[in-house]
Amino acid sequence: MKRITFCWALIICSTGAFSQEIVFKDTLLAKDLVKPLDTVANFELPTDVEFIPADATPELVADRLSCLQKKIELTYNNRVHGFIDYFTIRDREYTRMVQRRKDLYFPIFERKLKEYGLPDELKYLSIIESGLNPRATSRARAVGLWQFMSGTGHYMGLRSDWYIDERMDPEKATDAACRYLQMLYSMFNDWHLALAAYNSGPGTVKYAIRKSGYKKTFWEVFNRLPRETRSYVPQFIAIIYAMNYAPEHNLVEMAREQVPPHDTIQVRQFLNFKTFASLTGTCVEDMQLLNPAVLRGALPDNGQTHSLRVPVWSKAALAGNRATILDSASKIGKQELEALAKNSYGTTYGREVQIYRVQSGDVLGSIAARFGVRVNDLKKWNAIHGNTIRVGQRLNVWTYKPGALASRLTPSIVIPPNSKTYIVQPGDTLWDISKKVPGISVEKIKSLNNLKNSKLQPGQKLIIG
Repeated sequence: MKRITFCWALIICSTGAFSQEIVFKDTLLAKDLVKPLDTVANFELPTDVEFIPADATPELVADRLSCLQKKIELTYNNRVHGFIDYFTIRDREYTRMVQRRKDLYFPIFERKLKEYGLPDELKYLSIIESGLNPRATSRARAVGLWQFMSGTGHYMGLRSDWYIDERMDPEKATDAACRYLQMLYSMFNDWHLALAAYNSGPGTVKYAIRKSGYKKTFWEVFNRLPRETRSYVPQFIAIIYAMNYAPEHNLVEMAREQVPPHDTIQVRQFLNFKTFASLTGTCVEDMQLLNPAVLRGALPDNGQTHSLRVPVWSKAALAGNRATILDSASKIGKQELEALAKNSYGTTYGREVQIYRVQSGDVLGSIAARFGVRVNDLKKWNAIHGNTIRVGQRLNVWTYKPGALASRLTPSIVIPPNSKTYIVQPGDTLWDISKKVPGISVEKIKSLNNLKNSKLQPGQKLIIG
């Protein structure tokens, strides 16, 4: 019997005269299931979606915002009005795009916010952060719906490695965002300041408060905040307005992105999405849509159990031949991906992250040599485009885990009996070691150990006498 592959992500729904294939900007898929709004709401479809109504008066906008206000104050001023103008006039397509996406993630946001007792309005924050794109990545390497930096994500319990980045997992990242927002509100007892701290960090906001003479509101410390943070709260207020008063600005979106009906299976082995999809009659696009945190189209074989979301029809096919399907999906492509994982620039495969603070006199080359990594790796891990670093800058440095060093060290050396040896520590350089050991120079260490350069690995054993 020929297997039929069912790909939910490529279906287009239509009713009446409306039938349209929509290509979404910056979305996870090129095409997604769309549902016409006229099937779920009682309003007339606009005859001209390009028509822009006359700009609302300041008095009307202020009144509308007061009607929306719940727990978070929705201040109205010229800056807020400027961003309302942006979302309702200058970039109307962006507002339509996030309307299409909101049904994918708002239910998750609303459930988690309620669970943590947080204001429901915070669900709009992800629109400002990522445009509701779970794979969004900023220039500064903030990632996911809630745009966690690597350090903050790690602090909030989000694991990231070469195969999986939980900052892109809608459920886990939303839970982490709720806990982080809760923490920030407990620091400032003011939602505007908590939002500012979410954008620029609590230290930056505390500094602004201190410099302003210990003022207590966002607008009072406004001029002491970084430029981006000054715009952050006004944007948040403006997008709440735009999303709730879309019909008044002829911004009603006629389609909605949806995820396929799905269930979860537990996997404890390597699993290739392409093979799994082929054997269960689904498509890779659906697997990627349901599991945006999986970066390489495969789950790693790292001894951990992974929760994998699969379309319901895929799970039904799996039920009849689970062992054979999982065995096949665990073999194809494994060696190729592992080879790529070990050798590609910026790989974190098999490594653990350390945070290094740049010292006076440091350059990328010396830091790379100190930790036994490549300069290009350092650049990619930290989104550095040139060679400039600054004193005090925090760098992510991914080094191999203890026990994984043996295959990565310089050519093995036979250590003569009774010789003196030294185990390289994190941060060591040949210069540092020569100063620790009387009577030995950098050149002698290199000669004794057949070193062709100054690159060292933490855990490396060196002959020093």
